[in-house]
This record gives sequence, C-alpha cells and structure tokens, in this order.
Amino acid sequence: MPGQPEGRGAGQRAGLRERKKQATRDALLLAALELFTTKGYERTTVDEIADAVEVSQRTFFRYFANKEEAAFAVQELAESHFIEALRERPPQEGPFEAMRNAVLGSWDTIGEAIEAIVPLDLYMRGYRMIESTPALLAVHLRRSAEVEEQIARLIADREGLDVDTDPRPRVAVAAFSGVMRVTGRLWGQGEDMSTDAIRDLTEEYLDHLGRALTENWGAGDGG
Repeated sequence: MPGQPEGRGAGQRAGLRERKKQATRDALLLAALELFTTKGYERTTVDEIADAVEVSQRTFFRYFANKEEAAFAVQELAESHFIEALRERPPQEGPFEAMRNAVLGSWDTIGEAIEAIVPLDLYMRGYRMIESTPALLAVHLRRSAEVEEQIARLIADREGLDVDTDPRPRVAVAAFSGVMRVTGRLWGQGEDMSTDAIRDLTEEYLDHLGRALTENWGAGDGG
C-alpha cells in the first residue's frame, strides 16, 4: 500500500497468514469432531476430514500429527485453561481450595474459549465420544496421568515443597482428579450436556470430598 511503512506492511501480511492458518486448523478440527461424533472415531478417515474442508491430506498433517491429536485438541484447551486458572489462584488458598476454585472458575469461562473454535455442544459430544471409544479412553487415561503430574508439581511449587520427596501434592491431586473423573463420567451418562450441568455436578461432588474422607459413615446408623 503506498505510503505504508514497510515493516508495518510485513507485519500485517504475517498477521493475515497466521489468521488464515488458524482458520484452516479450526475448520479441520470442527470437521473432525463432527465426523467423529456422527460416524464414529474409528470409521472416520483423515481423507474424509480433509475433504470436508476441501484441503489435501497433506494439509491436515500440517496441523495435526494424526486423528488422535485432533480428537483431543479441544480437551487440551480445556486442561490448559484450568492449569492457567490454578496458576492465578491467590497463594493463601490451600491446595484443595485452589483447585476447587480454579475448576469451577474455569467452567464459568471455558465456554467462550471453546466456542471460538467449535460449538459448545459439539465439544460436549466429543467428550462423550472419547469416554465411549476404547482406543481413545486409553489415551485419555494416559493423558490424565500426565496432566495430574503437571498439576502436582504446580501445587508443590505453590506450597514450597519438593514433589519428589513430599507425597502430599500427588496425593491431593489424585483425590481431586478422582472426583473429576467421577463427575465427568456421570455427566456423560446424563441428559443435560451443558457446562452448567457439569459445573454443578463438579461442585456438589467436590463439596463431599472432605466429608467422604474424614467422616465415619456408619455413625448415623446407631452402631
């Protein structure tokens, strides 16, 4: 453009390229999740995903190493959203309080981040698809273990502990993650796929965690 500084013009062109690349990635992700949740993960091919966006298979592999990576892309966004929320919790909060507030706060804001890429109901159906696909469920459990380790190290840093000599961060995260798996499974079996539904279920079960671990359940039976 005449009169436009060369550096500014180059920056705008670079920005446009990045936006186009992001748009292509988002379109591939949307097509993949739609096919996975309607046709089935194992019956969907990379060629079908690429054809739905009218790009080549080679283009698909520029953005995703394989179908599995596409299946978990939005899930990874949600996990990163929670971890960032946990990093920002006030240092005076204890580990469980920080994780509880981070996850509940994440469910209040994650919808907007997800919908910038795919419709929220498609993400929710994708979560159910992962839970019901044996090959993906195995990957999901492995990825969950890796995320738990990352969270445990973050908690240890918050508390000034050495995660490799003090077991408390990993124990706390294991208990917290167990609740999250239970609520995710129960939500996946229900009729309401909204973020409000899983947030409310998460809050209810987290509120029972302390009592479940410390109370004598038989005390009210007269024994």
